[in-house]
Amino acid sequence: MKLYFNIGYSAKIGECLQVVINEEGAAPKTHTMLYAENGLWKCEVDYFSKIISYQYQLVDERGLVLREEFVSHHLNFPHNYKEFLIFDEWNNKNFPENYLNNKILHHKLNQFVPEKVTVLKKHTHVFRIEAPVYNSDWKVVLFGSTASLGNWDYEKVIHLSQIDFGIWEASVEIPENEFIQFKYCLYDTSVDKVVDVETGENRFTVPNLQQDVLQIVSNHYFKFKLYQMYHDAGVAVPVFSLRSENGFGVGEFSDIKLLADWAKETDLGIIQILPINDTTANYSWTDSYPYAAVSVYALHPQYLSLENLDYPLPKDLVEEYRVEKNALNALDLIDYEKMISGKWKYLKAVFNLEKDKIYKDRNFKKFIKDNDSWLIPYCAFCVLRDKYKTPNFNDWKTHKKYIAGKISPFFSVKNKEYDSSMLHAWIQFQLHKQLKEAVDYTHSLGVSLKGDLPIGIYRYSVEAWAEPELFGMDFQAGAPPDQFTELGQNWEFPTYNWEAMKEDDYRWWKNRFKALEQYFDAMRIDHILGFFRIWRMPISATQGILGYFYPAVPIVADEFKAWNIPFNFDRYCKPFINDQILWNYFGEESSKALEFLNNNFDGTYSFKEEFDSQRKLSDYFKKNPQGALEEKLISLCANVLFVTEEINGEVVYHLRFNVYSTDSYHYLSDWEKKAIYDLYHDYFFRRQDQLWYEGAMEKLPVILNATKMLICGEDLGMVPACVPVVMDELAIVALKVQRMPAENIPFYNPKNASYLNVVTASSHDSSTLRQWWKEDPALTQKYFNQQLGQYGSAPEELNEDLAEIIMKQHLYNDAMLAVFPIQEFLATDRELVNPKIDNERINNPAVFPHYWRYRMHLNLEDLKEKKVFNQKISDWVRGSGRL
Repeated sequence: MKLYFNIGYSAKIGECLQVVINEEGAAPKTHTMLYAENGLWKCEVDYFSKIISYQYQLVDERGLVLREEFVSHHLNFPHNYKEFLIFDEWNNKNFPENYLNNKILHHKLNQFVPEKVTVLKKHTHVFRIEAPVYNSDWKVVLFGSTASLGNWDYEKVIHLSQIDFGIWEASVEIPENEFIQFKYCLYDTSVDKVVDVETGENRFTVPNLQQDVLQIVSNHYFKFKLYQMYHDAGVAVPVFSLRSENGFGVGEFSDIKLLADWAKETDLGIIQILPINDTTANYSWTDSYPYAAVSVYALHPQYLSLENLDYPLPKDLVEEYRVEKNALNALDLIDYEKMISGKWKYLKAVFNLEKDKIYKDRNFKKFIKDNDSWLIPYCAFCVLRDKYKTPNFNDWKTHKKYIAGKISPFFSVKNKEYDSSMLHAWIQFQLHKQLKEAVDYTHSLGVSLKGDLPIGIYRYSVEAWAEPELFGMDFQAGAPPDQFTELGQNWEFPTYNWEAMKEDDYRWWKNRFKALEQYFDAMRIDHILGFFRIWRMPISATQGILGYFYPAVPIVADEFKAWNIPFNFDRYCKPFINDQILWNYFGEESSKALEFLNNNFDGTYSFKEEFDSQRKLSDYFKKNPQGALEEKLISLCANVLFVTEEINGEVVYHLRFNVYSTDSYHYLSDWEKKAIYDLYHDYFFRRQDQLWYEGAMEKLPVILNATKMLICGEDLGMVPACVPVVMDELAIVALKVQRMPAENIPFYNPKNASYLNVVTASSHDSSTLRQWWKEDPALTQKYFNQQLGQYGSAPEELNEDLAEIIMKQHLYNDAMLAVFPIQEFLATDRELVNPKIDNERINNPAVFPHYWRYRMHLNLEDLKEKKVFNQKISDWVRGSGRL
């Protein structure tokens, strides 16, 4: 069988196109293409299968890949032809069919049934277009310049068949020997006519007068108009924040069904939640932080509904359960410790009573078998965590290092840890069943679920224990200073060892996305900047301010001469302390601070060796608390100009963030300040961008092509110039929070949002709109006049009319998604608004650790019955075209 590939591509001198054919179970085969004319590249290939998957790539004269397609071409060949003339287009990731062909639309159009196309021997052309059409009444048709294609007559269009989701084909006989122009159209089956023609110039192809050769015109995107694209509105609420009559003081997976009912009532098409993985480290309120999971696979037991288990509670505990449930449900906020201890008490009681039946359950056995790669290490980890009263495996008496052969016996019947291991496995089985039931119910209503993927892993997690080689355990991840905190953030997570992950083609990430895809249609990647670079600190630091970007092009010693900087290690890389700085920091308590310092007898001081890092000071003050002195000394440790790193035995340097605001910088000469200031801007704003671009483009395409979820990236903070470029090229939907603009403007105007955006008024990391309104009256006044277009003085409180204006600003724009925290919906109704305004904040990034305990003040059952309110939301959604 002969395949004649043709593709138009404008390459530079010395560059060449290749077609790479992927065969299952075999190594990809690369074929070099030849340049013909007018930008057309050709290649002839002998092929022996009726199905083909392939990609094009651009290489230089040395054979290095300069650009490659991230999405493969797929073709099926009819049996009655032996030669195929294929006309292709370069398949960019960010063509509409690629970011529309995702799980959300699969569920929206869940009635789709594939059609068949018959290719007859007389047919000369097969037209193929990838076009996931959002409206279930629409079909794709085509017409063109020849008589056989209807002579541009809307009444004589050629109907295409949808042979797979979003893939349309038609086989046609075109006997005319003339240049062929054509266009695709949308045909509405409810009125039996063409309702619109795609945008742009006419498409074209050539006649085919060769017998026994079939020409395949493979077009890779329908040129949609914006209104024809998928637009949706949604609600964002953590699962733990849901309130229902059947809960146990916390939201549960079963409550998602009630939320989906409300979403259906209000015509909201998407539910966005926070991470739901198990964070159980200490059984204390600090475990409420959802971004510090002890497993990236296991689900959190707090979300398990005790009333929907496979087995009922023991009869003698029913009344005790009812009393505890009522007490916890009456609370305004979550009492994490009472809730989780109560759930474990009842879960253990059910398990111990029913374990003989549980062990015989075929579905449970299958769950263990299907998930053993992560479930066995997780259960063993939980058993050892509970046995030794700590998740820190370095402090365990046994199994400090994970050895699979020594862990697998935990699942042996004769092992003393068998029952404990099986308890954790059974709880995961029940969680999976309850979540899957909620997901299936949500999908049955046409509503989609959007999850949240934390960028980091917890330092004392199953993954850190079982696969430490994949992580930088000697470092900590965090964020540089931002509007939340001037000291930066230290999440205390280890960083990723990307080189190790690359060795097996990012298996760890692919498996993680595969697990999430069981439940979610879309995924928010928390801090997507971490795929470009991460802010990392050495273990010796406790504050984010002492971090640096990794990877980075560091400053090497020889550069200081080139920048005319008289480098001195002690002056530049150690805290600079003189009498004035001591007084500025400590005032009358300077004498106490001197106990931690050495006098250098030249007007300066340095930290004693036992206190010369933030970590040493922090550890000392844990045993000897001294209030404000501790905080000031730790802060003084950060009074440096450069942070050091050792690479292959050589010390390299990174400029401290905001170096020009340090006391150390102020005591430099003017010309030193100028030189360091110039180096600072080179380091942060020029030299890193290409490195970060290449790193992201190496990782993200591989990972993203492993999932059908719609991917959104949380791209807030200090965003390098390469980030929007990569996100656009890979069709990653960006986040726009009105009061956190990336540009140097006070507020982001949602009307400026392009299609590949999620717009929102608030996030779980910010105050709610009602709280924010009262934080800074001057800023609120500017927002009131400039952004909302209102005259006069802003009211002291955000009223429901203003909340409605803000919501509508975010609904009426071009962005793909408009998603709002549940608190902001309720703020638009005087009767439904929470009277306790400060109970509504979910997280404050400036406070670590923070107690994540927000809970809706209304039951979901009651919210569904608020007919007037629900109709109002529905009218907004429908009016903005987000259906």
